[in-house]
Amino acid sequence: MAVLPIRITGDPVLHSPAELVTEFDDTLRTLVADMYETMELAPGVGLAAPQVGVGLRVFVFNWVDDDDVLWRGEAINPELWISPPPVGEADEDDESEGCLSIPGERYPLRRAELAILRAVDLEGEPFEIKADGWLARIFQHEFDHLDGILYADRLETKHAKAAAKAIRRNDWGVDGLEWMPGVDDLDE
Repeated sequence: MAVLPIRITGDPVLHSPAELVTEFDDTLRTLVADMYETMELAPGVGLAAPQVGVGLRVFVFNWVDDDDVLWRGEAINPELWISPPPVGEADEDDESEGCLSIPGERYPLRRAELAILRAVDLEGEPFEIKADGWLARIFQHEFDHLDGILYADRLETKHAKAAAKAIRRNDWGVDGLEWMPGVDDLDE
């Protein structure tokens, strides 16, 4: 397994729809194993293949809920159904999220409370997860990556302006930028 560099907003792979996985082989197994290692070192609760420069419809997730249940897996060629998001402004305390491709920034974003994820695993076996709360948020965030959407693209106007300012301040938003978990300290 290897830790992979994470692409920063502006890289075309992050802003383009990913392709369906057609080969369930050792290359895919290696990619998924590397994505788990990268996500854990970053640290994150989800990571999509485009974030490591691979334009395939794959994401991994790893999160422990309030009942100490571990939600860990890979979603290959996923489909996602969501409930309508609640009306109103996002709560800055309970609904803020971040993204490893916009490192160090967090903004509130209203997401659907319920989601149904249907996908296949590394063996091509289909599965379905009915999620609510933070797990539903993780699935929506990672699924968006597969469609070339970053969470900053969905922010309310005042938060979108703040995100755009942070992207300019950090000289992001151009092709070729990445950071390496375990090496780069993005808090400096």
